[in-house]
Amino acid sequence: MLTTFTFTLMHTGDIVRARVQYRCRMTSRATSLPRRIAASIITALVVAVAAHFATIFTYSVSQGFEPTMLGIANGAYLAGSLITFLLVFVAALAGAFTRWYGILIAAVVISVVAPLAGLLPRLLSAGVPLTAEVIVPLVATLTGIALAPLVFTALSIATLGRFTWNRVLAAPASFSEPATQTALVRLPSPRLAEGEITHIERTPVDVDLADEQWDAYVTALTDNGWTTLEVDAAPEAPDSVFIEDAVVIFGDTAVLGSPGADSRASEILGAEEAVRSLGLAVERIELPGTLDGGDVLKVGSTVYVGRGGRTNAEGIRQLRAIVSQLGYSVVAVPVTKVLHLKSAVTALPDGTVIGYAPLVDDASIFDRFLAVPEEAGTAVVVLAPDTVLMSAAAPKSAALITELGYRVVTVDISEFEKMEGCVTCLSVRVR
Repeated sequence: MLTTFTFTLMHTGDIVRARVQYRCRMTSRATSLPRRIAASIITALVVAVAAHFATIFTYSVSQGFEPTMLGIANGAYLAGSLITFLLVFVAALAGAFTRWYGILIAAVVISVVAPLAGLLPRLLSAGVPLTAEVIVPLVATLTGIALAPLVFTALSIATLGRFTWNRVLAAPASFSEPATQTALVRLPSPRLAEGEITHIERTPVDVDLADEQWDAYVTALTDNGWTTLEVDAAPEAPDSVFIEDAVVIFGDTAVLGSPGADSRASEILGAEEAVRSLGLAVERIELPGTLDGGDVLKVGSTVYVGRGGRTNAEGIRQLRAIVSQLGYSVVAVPVTKVLHLKSAVTALPDGTVIGYAPLVDDASIFDRFLAVPEEAGTAVVVLAPDTVLMSAAAPKSAALITELGYRVVTVDISEFEKMEGCVTCLSVRVR
């Protein structure tokens, strides 16, 4: 569901219209309800157990660490921990762990409510009435060691909570199945039309239509077996929807980019949080090196890297040093006619590099090259060994690839193409 609120702001006599978008989404559409319930239960259990044992250990230490103190502390905090479990389960099932602000709200609310609610059984059993005269002084006592359950509950939600949630969603459904394929995606910014463009003329962008097209793109991924994980939105960054540029995945290692455009520097943090939540090892390209993920094309163990306006020689050198340790070899490719390498070429599942010849600086660099008849047909996203995702703006190219024995799924991304985007830009696949 998407609700758009438009506020009219007055500043120095001028009317400035600012659209603030708020999206209410269920957790990944591709994830079944039973799996979400299982993820919620496991997440709640991990958070509650971690916070409980951290609390009773801290309490016991504060009392001289006498063995009897463990039993006393366990009984004192058990009710609060059970309430923590229940509240975290509800929050997780409602999708709180899919957004940083959802986690923040859950951490603050649950860490305060659960410990206080845990005292209710003892108050009621003692016949103490729940009046303001009782509750206000009770809250005032939350100092010193009494803060332990609040602190540990909040920390457990913010750290273990999201990590566990994402790992359970990405885990295999059974020991005989491969791990779920995860695709990182990011909501379009309401400032999409202000994004950087380099090789084309700026044309009006329909942001509402872009939202609809993004929804259809995500649905295409989920309909073809991918679980989508939404990276924290970055509404202040117009180009942030193009998540591919922020991070490149090499097996169990994520390499964070170093944006070639200063306006995109803030996009990296959310991508880092997402890949860390999936348990991936993290490397990064550091300034003065620059590297956009759109310049990186993996074909087997060969990594083609575009040397153009957004990726420089130092960025390529750093990437080579990182991935050579992972068994990959890097081949630098000149890019002068398009924004990124993958705006000119991508690869089919069998390793054949495809591209629109007028946009390719030197096709002889690639072992196998197949020219496509349309510029929009240069980009494919490999969804399965026999399936690729393409832009609906390239029907002739889609027909050509279909004739090669592939199933082609098409999506309309016209509003993103106006910003030099393509189907590869809108997701990062983690296999």
